[in-house]
Amino acid sequence: MKTINDPEVENAKAAALEVLLYNAHGPYQGLPRTAGWGYPEPYTRDLMFSILGIAVSNNQKLIDIMRRVLETLAENQSLRGHIPSLVHDKEDRGASDCTPLFLLAVGIFRKMTGESDFLEAAVQKALTWMEYQSPSDRYLVAQQPTSDWRDEQWVMGYGLFVNTLVYSYLRLLGQPERAALVQREMSRFTITGGTMHHHVHEGLVVKHKPYYAFWSYKIHSSERFDLLGNSLAILSGIASPSRADEMISWIEAECEHMKERGELAIDLPPNFFPFTNPEDPDWHTRYASYNNPGEYHNGGIWPFICGIYIAALVAAKRYALAAEKLQVLTQAMKLTRTANLDYGFNEWLKAQDGKPMGQDWQTWSAALYLYAAKCVEERRTPFFDEIREGVALSQNL
Repeated sequence: MKTINDPEVENAKAAALEVLLYNAHGPYQGLPRTAGWGYPEPYTRDLMFSILGIAVSNNQKLIDIMRRVLETLAENQSLRGHIPSLVHDKEDRGASDCTPLFLLAVGIFRKMTGESDFLEAAVQKALTWMEYQSPSDRYLVAQQPTSDWRDEQWVMGYGLFVNTLVYSYLRLLGQPERAALVQREMSRFTITGGTMHHHVHEGLVVKHKPYYAFWSYKIHSSERFDLLGNSLAILSGIASPSRADEMISWIEAECEHMKERGELAIDLPPNFFPFTNPEDPDWHTRYASYNNPGEYHNGGIWPFICGIYIAALVAAKRYALAAEKLQVLTQAMKLTRTANLDYGFNEWLKAQDGKPMGQDWQTWSAALYLYAAKCVEERRTPFFDEIREGVALSQNL
């Protein structure tokens, strides 16, 4: 194994662990906080993503707390298997990504602890819930607008992000046949002709582009770029090695163009681009207050997503680029809106000037920094390596 041996990265890793330990106990049933000050609640999606950093930290206190989080979610699961958006509140429902994130996190926790039947009853209920989320009664799952982590942005029908989660948890939970069917449906082209013929099903591949569509449903789709969904497509092996390599080169080239136009101030990719502008047909009036171009979900730079992108670079064997991005992310983690902090681990940065705009000491920002650093250090992607190896093995059979 390689080591980074970089004082800047080592200091940031220590600071990230401090954030996670500080946030480990909050005011709601002693469950973790989502951020050090601004978000005292235990948001399910944030904590489920954070298991990646907690797992590689090898900190037993954090691992024990994650066990409690997962067990509490199972206790608050709905009758039909839906996982709530807040860990402690069984009535806070409606998210499209919390149930698949729960299944992914349980799969990771099982691999980490060797407890192969951990929360088996809850897992089976959640798997059944997810099967019923396919309106075509097939394999891709659909969602309502603003129901995933983008609570200020519209994703309609078959969203890329949620379906990469579905594929990943199916692989981790030992359902490779169903995972392969999800991948097959994703690999169809989006329908662009304005007519949907009988027995022709939409997919998420964009013609003449190396990345996957933001979302697709019948004859409608969005070809704007979703960094989180496409990074997970690379990490999980949905994207072939050649597509992954081409996609990364495209991302980096597009980011250079954005910097030339004054749309991007630092060398990290926005979560979404091109930005949606007021004159665009997919602009919503509410965006003017909460989701302006280059901000929040409409192109803000989210450190937790950049951590996943860095992991995707490692998965694609772009090791030098991954190390470069980790250095930039390390500096970005120092940015803070709170006085007297050496590290902010802020929620999101404005693309045009790189200023921190969200809450400091965000749990998933700290956790995914730890995961990204581990991936760069060891040139592997814990838990996702196994998923991709399973894909390669099945393709060779």
